[in-house]
Amino acid sequence: MDGLDGQTNPFMDLDQGGKCQAYYIWIDGTGEGLRGKTKTLMKPTMDPETLPVWNFDGSSTMQSLGENSDIYIKPVACFRDPFRRGDNILVMCETLDHEGNVHPTNKRRSCFENMERCKEVKPWFGIEQEYTMFDFTGRQPYGWPSNGYPGPQGHYHCSVGAEKVKGRKIVEAHYRACMYAGIRIAGSNAETMPSQWEYQVGPCEGIEMGDHLWVSRWILQRIAEEFNVVISFDPKPIPGDWNGAGCHANISTLAMREEGGLEKIYEAIELMGKKHEEHIYAYDPSGGVDNKRRLTGLHETASIEKFNFGVADRTASIRIPRQVAADGKGYFEDRRPSSNADPYVVTDRIIRTICLDE
Repeated sequence: MDGLDGQTNPFMDLDQGGKCQAYYIWIDGTGEGLRGKTKTLMKPTMDPETLPVWNFDGSSTMQSLGENSDIYIKPVACFRDPFRRGDNILVMCETLDHEGNVHPTNKRRSCFENMERCKEVKPWFGIEQEYTMFDFTGRQPYGWPSNGYPGPQGHYHCSVGAEKVKGRKIVEAHYRACMYAGIRIAGSNAETMPSQWEYQVGPCEGIEMGDHLWVSRWILQRIAEEFNVVISFDPKPIPGDWNGAGCHANISTLAMREEGGLEKIYEAIELMGKKHEEHIYAYDPSGGVDNKRRLTGLHETASIEKFNFGVADRTASIRIPRQVAADGKGYFEDRRPSSNADPYVVTDRIIRTICLDE
């Protein structure tokens, strides 16, 4: 606990003397963890191009060795800071090595370059981020009985009532904080397993998808700190007859959104089916190992071993929403990415398959 017993920090309303704080955020060597630290700026800005490149000790984040430890962090996107507020900002950064080249853990650069190569097709993404709340130990799901399990699934999805819903205050705080920050949050709902939730970000065009989702994850974990709750992005946090957690990716191009777009959707799905193994490898930080626990063919998933698709089919690899099939245009949903997937890698892999034929 922080010693304030939940009370407001009495020092946060102090005048900053015309300066502001920028919280630099980057992805660590695990490919799923976030790190960050604060820099004082002499004047406000929301332009990442005006912010200085900084550095950190990569030997403490699994990104370098101690004898050559400095890793550069280059600002790429700015958001309003919902915690410090005022002119203070959150800064998403990419990592560079000691020579200024793209660091091996920097998956954003490839994504950015490929999005630029196919920007004329105007790729839109919307990601459904699922997660699970745990108590401060990280071992007990938040609000679950201490000596057993809650009732079986079926009562919790989009439900209401203290006996069914756990953690709504965190969810509401996160939603509002994302709106304040400028994250393109689109919705939220309670999920099938108790203490499991989902929020949606998008539509975002191109590289924005990864920037917005990563910062939304950081905000969620920072909000949860205030409640002494741990956020898990594990794709199968509780073994047994409980749903896993995904990071479903919704995709469209301009041609798919126009009249006759359904044909383009089917063409893209055919291309993705030919590269199922490549997509599975890209859809979690462990090259498919994490997702194998989730994609079993049970609990609203397809089997990791095969590719299939269907209209309104939540047991398929790819789902075409019923309304899209009726309208003859729109988007499709790839249900395979795991909840801990890197959205830069996911969207990069998708665009390489359906637009660049790679």
